[in-house]
Amino acid sequence: MREDSLTRESGRKVHHASIQASKAVADIIRTTLGPRSMLKMLLTATGGIVVTNDGNAILRELDLAHPAAKSMIELSRTQDEEVGDGTTSVIVLAGEMLHVAEAFIDKKYHPTVICRAYNKALEDAIAVLDKIAMTIDVNDRITMLGLVKSCIGTKFTGQFGDLIADLALDATTTVGVDLGQGIREVDIKKYIRVEKVPGGQLEDSKVLKGIMINKDVVSPGKMRRKIVNPRVILLDCPLEYKKGESQTNAELVREEDWGVLLKMEEEYIENLCVQILKFKPDLVITEKGLSDLACHFFSKAGVSAIRRLRKPDNNRIAKACGAVIVNRPDELQESDVGTGAGLFEVKKIGDEFFTFIVECRDPKACTVLLRGASKDLLNEVECNLQDAMSVARNIIKNPKLLPGGGATELTVSATLKQKSSSIEGIEKWPYEAAALAFEAIPRTLAQNCGVNVIRTMTALQGKHANGENAWIGIDGNTGAITDMKEQKIWDAYNVKAQTFKTAIEAACMLLRIDDIVSGIKKKEAPGSQAPSKPTIEQEGDADNEQMIPE
Repeated sequence: MREDSLTRESGRKVHHASIQASKAVADIIRTTLGPRSMLKMLLTATGGIVVTNDGNAILRELDLAHPAAKSMIELSRTQDEEVGDGTTSVIVLAGEMLHVAEAFIDKKYHPTVICRAYNKALEDAIAVLDKIAMTIDVNDRITMLGLVKSCIGTKFTGQFGDLIADLALDATTTVGVDLGQGIREVDIKKYIRVEKVPGGQLEDSKVLKGIMINKDVVSPGKMRRKIVNPRVILLDCPLEYKKGESQTNAELVREEDWGVLLKMEEEYIENLCVQILKFKPDLVITEKGLSDLACHFFSKAGVSAIRRLRKPDNNRIAKACGAVIVNRPDELQESDVGTGAGLFEVKKIGDEFFTFIVECRDPKACTVLLRGASKDLLNEVECNLQDAMSVARNIIKNPKLLPGGGATELTVSATLKQKSSSIEGIEKWPYEAAALAFEAIPRTLAQNCGVNVIRTMTALQGKHANGENAWIGIDGNTGAITDMKEQKIWDAYNVKAQTFKTAIEAACMLLRIDDIVSGIKKKEAPGSQAPSKPTIEQEGDADNEQMIPE
């Protein structure tokens, strides 16, 4: 009926295999949740080493064979792109949802029934979130710091506490743009650039009120390297003689014509430079090339020039100092000259030259300068900084808070348990199970702290029994049960909401798979035997080595 190389698994076997695979992924990640988390050391495909505890970073490096495990990895990627935080919680939660569903599949429940119950639980959970969320004032710096800090507290840079939180807040408040109607748009990717420079100490990191680029002026000896209140002109055209688009041959009959030709080239460049110099710039930056001749004209006029800048960097500079990027020198206007920068300076950091355009009046783009002992450390700090900035951005967009430390999940769980008694029919049981699954987060937190899990959980469930005391949770550092409001352990509302939605939807999707057909034809080495019979995974060995390649 079908080719030998096709394997097909169907029915219950698939459900079990999927659940096993997802649990395996969740177990890899589980120990990295919370402030007392463990680090994972990964050997990347290129042979580099990554040491991290950011859920997304770990899963990005894993290379798994099982399709269900792959879709779990997609989860944390989506979470990272959408809200930037909660990548670990998503996986743990989804794994737990699937784990509790396993019992029902053994009892011959239909997967759609379970999914229906889960979706109902999700709606109710979001309703609970809306109820206990509290709104904050975005301009209250201390609250915002506490918030960003609680999100980074679980990361490696938690030990530097305020430092990263400060950087993230400064950066996001700098580039925030008011769109009116109280909506703020913060574009992290475009306008915040993180420059990592090994050397120095972490404490030297700072947010520049402006831009820093890894370039030096074109002719260091002749051009000024420090200009106060520079007038900046940004171009994206080459300042050199335009060569023909296609290959052109010019035949010269007389010897003087050669001189004329060269003269024309020189005059062309001179014209370009004159057009630019009319506006008395102090700094000319172009994305393309800049010929020696143009360089000479500029340095004679005392203008510093920088060439071959990357486009995004040019855009950032434009945003920072208020210049407009011009395509042709003859179209320059006074309004295109950027005057917003307070200082242009070229500094040597380590053994490279960096150009700083700083002290801008109202920069809408900025550079975060990270210093640190080693490359690995810097990569990790950058990862954390991205998360912190995402969190800050989320709060600016939607200034609502929820308690951290597993308090939210416990409240949701308690409320769902109460509601489950009013649900009719067969869906009641999976609904109740979903309520229990939410407790995975506080339980994992407690495990990672190394406290007595059962006692802690019982005490917490008692506190949350009827959905009250919404703010009681676990202090991730000590494992003590405390009030999250006093401890300032908070989460952003849309991170939590997104976590719940992603986790439950993914769990439903994996549960509804009842058939896996894999027919990848292996390219056979010449002279090898006929393809062996397809191997069909048994339930017992869904856990075995095949899933996690060496």
